[in-house]
Amino acid sequence: MRVTIYNEGVHEREAGSMTQKLYPDGMHGAIAAGLVAGLGDTVEIRHASVHDHETALSAEVLADTDVLLWWGHQAHEDVLDEVVDRVLTRVHEGMGFIGLHSAHYSKPFKRLMGTTCSLRWRNDNDRELVWNVAPTHPIAEGVPNPIIIEGQEMYGELFDIPTPEELVFISSFSGGEVFRSGVTYTRGLGKVFYFSPGDQEYPVYHHPDVQRVLANAVRWAVPVLPATTLDAPMAERGWFER
Repeated sequence: MRVTIYNEGVHEREAGSMTQKLYPDGMHGAIAAGLVAGLGDTVEIRHASVHDHETALSAEVLADTDVLLWWGHQAHEDVLDEVVDRVLTRVHEGMGFIGLHSAHYSKPFKRLMGTTCSLRWRNDNDRELVWNVAPTHPIAEGVPNPIIIEGQEMYGELFDIPTPEELVFISSFSGGEVFRSGVTYTRGLGKVFYFSPGDQEYPVYHHPDVQRVLANAVRWAVPVLPATTLDAPMAERGWFER
C-alpha cells in the first residue's frame, strides 16, 4: 500500500508550540508510526507539507499513491489550486482520500463534498467519546466502543456535509454536543473517509485506538484496481466532479 501523508507542517515550526512538544517528529510522523504499527511492511509512506506540496504532490507522486491522508489547519489557502485539481483527478481515478480533523476546511475535501463543510467548535480540553455505530464496517474492525479521548477540541453539529454514504462513528462531548466524526463517500472510483479526532494541541495521534482506525481506513480506501490499469483520466471517460 503506497500512502502519502499531507501535513501542512505549520504548527511544528512555531517555536515552543504545544505541537512541537507533543509531536517532536511532526503530526505526520505520529500518523505514519501508527500506520506502520497497524499495517507493518505492507505500507510505504511518503510525506508532504504546504512548504513543498507543489512537488511532493506532483502528478507523478499522486499517480504512485494508493491513499492520501490530509491534515491541514492554518494554511488551507496556501495550497495551490492546480495541486487540488491533481488530487481530485486521482480520487476519481481510484485513489483513496482520508481527511483528518480540520481538513474539513481543506480545499480538496470541500471540493469533494461540494458544501461549506462548516461546523460548531470549542476548544476546552473536553473528553470525546467516539461511538462506533457500524460495528461490522472494515474501518471499525477491532475498535472499542466507545473510543475514549480524554482531551480534545470539540466539533459539533451542524456539520455541513452531504448525507454520508456510511456513518461509522458519532462523537459526543460533555456539553451535550454530538458530531458525525467518521463518515464515508465514494467519488468516481475513489473512496473518501473523514475522521475528526486529531487536533494539534492534543496527543490524539498517539492514541492506539485512533491509530487503529486510521490503519483500517487506509486498508479500506486502497483502490480495488491498480492505478496502472487506468488507461485514461476519468474526465476523458465521462467522470466528473460531484
